[in-house]
Amino acid sequence: MPDKHLSTQFDSELNGVSTRVLELGGMVESQLHQAIYALTHFSMETVAQVVETEQRVNAMEVEIDKELSSIIARRQPTARDLRLLMAMSKTTANLERAGDEAVKVARMAKSIMESNSARTLPSMDLQLEAELASGLLRKALDAFARLDVKAALAIMKEDDLIDREFDGFVRKLITYMMEDPRTISSSLDLLFVAKAIERVGDHAKNIAEFIIYIVKGEDVRHSPRDQVESLIE
Repeated sequence: MPDKHLSTQFDSELNGVSTRVLELGGMVESQLHQAIYALTHFSMETVAQVVETEQRVNAMEVEIDKELSSIIARRQPTARDLRLLMAMSKTTANLERAGDEAVKVARMAKSIMESNSARTLPSMDLQLEAELASGLLRKALDAFARLDVKAALAIMKEDDLIDREFDGFVRKLITYMMEDPRTISSSLDLLFVAKAIERVGDHAKNIAEFIIYIVKGEDVRHSPRDQVESLIE
C-alpha cells in the first residue's frame, strides 16, 4: 500500500512538471507570434513585449530545472521515468533557446524599422517560414504531451520545409542587395531574422527527437532518417 501511494505521488509530480513545460512552450510560441507581428506591422510596442517576456521565460526554465533536479534526487527514477525527466530538461532548454530566437527577431525588427529602407524589404515574405516554424513548435508540444512518436517523426520531416523556405528567402535577399547596395545593411538584418526563425524549427525538431528517446529508449539525434523510420514503424 505505501508503494502505491509513493507511485501515485511520483506520477502527480511528473504530471505537474510536464504541465509546466507545456506552459513554457505556450509562452515561447506566443513570443514568436509577437516577434513576427512586430516585424510585419512595424510595431515597436510589440518588440518591447517580446523582450519583456524573455525574463519570464528564463525564470520558468530555472524553476523547471530545479523541480526536475529535486524529483531525480528524491525519487531516484530508473528506465523510462529517468529518460522522461532528462528529456523534459532538454526540452525546457530548447524552448528557452527558441524564446531567445524570438527575441533576436524582435530586436532585428527594431533595427530594420529604424533604417530608411525598412518598408522596401520583403519582410512579409518571412510570414510563411514563421508560420511553419510556429506550427512545428506547436506540433512538437502536442506530440510531447501525448508522447506520440509518429507525430515526432512527421515533425522531423517537416523541418526540411522550413530549411527550403530559408534557402529561397536568402536567394531573394541576395537579389535585393545586388540591385540596390543601399539595402545591404537592412537586408543582413532580415537575413538574421530568417535564420532565427529557421532555428526555432530546429528546436522543434530537437524536441521531437527527445520524444522518440523517451518512448523507444534510443538517442536518434545523429541517426539517418531511414534508421529513425525503421525504429518507429
